[in-house]
Amino acid sequence: MRAAVLGSPIAHSLSPVLHAAAYQALGLPGWTYEAIECDEAGLAGLISSRGPDWAGLSLTMPLKRAVLPLLDQAEPLVAEVGGANTVVFSAGTRRGFNTDVPGMLTALAEVGAATPGSALILGAGATACAALAALRGLGIDRATVAVRDPSRAGGLLAAAGRLGVRVLLAAFGQEQEQEAGSGLLLISTVPARAADIYAEQIAASTLLPTVVLDVVYDPWPTRLATAAQAAGAAVVGGFDLLLQQAARQVELMTGLDAPVTAMRQAGLAELGSRAQEARAREPSRPAEYHR
Repeated sequence: MRAAVLGSPIAHSLSPVLHAAAYQALGLPGWTYEAIECDEAGLAGLISSRGPDWAGLSLTMPLKRAVLPLLDQAEPLVAEVGGANTVVFSAGTRRGFNTDVPGMLTALAEVGAATPGSALILGAGATACAALAALRGLGIDRATVAVRDPSRAGGLLAAAGRLGVRVLLAAFGQEQEQEAGSGLLLISTVPARAADIYAEQIAASTLLPTVVLDVVYDPWPTRLATAAQAAGAAVVGGFDLLLQQAARQVELMTGLDAPVTAMRQAGLAELGSRAQEARAREPSRPAEYHR
């Protein structure tokens, strides 16, 4: 059976390493998983060309919303979030799932994150919509979302309405007021350097999160993660999220329990190898990328 991750750009995706490790650990030698460059314009044609030897697809930017009209069935969470990151081919149908949300919840639970008193999300894309659903799963019914352009937050606001989560839009980089004594969960869904201004706020103690989830996994740690850890916050990295959402995808596509330990080991080994290669190519690269 075949599976793949689609997106643009996709060449550096870690998903093939994680899924291949799962297939090996599960004793599925006939299963393969590849990365395929695909933009929104090519998505319909690519999906329709998959034959009976295809088990499913993983989707990353910019395809999580674009895939919705191409699905035959979808779990309720997909409609609520407004995006699917997984397509499973079953009996001639295309079934959509969102594993980002359970992935976030599992990754947060692994660091012992308790229900926070408040939440701040950076960004308003598909992953931010999944973050809103994760907040609902944690029992939080409101969040501040920092955006650069409020006119592009329509999809997020619509998802918030479906999820029953109240959203306050804030200017990106603006210091956020915190409730006295409340635990702040900060979820960054933006590229690594885009969140540097929040790293500076944490270092200056003007922003005091108790838990930080940064969806970036390479380079790691980001400045945001480094500042948060130095300030005593619990930090969840993008690799943890990627691992947990991939594990759920493996289960959906194979029908077997995901070998999370084997997947984690393979993913960390690959990241270590990439970091070593990057150091060899760029010896003068800033220190935070080497830790």
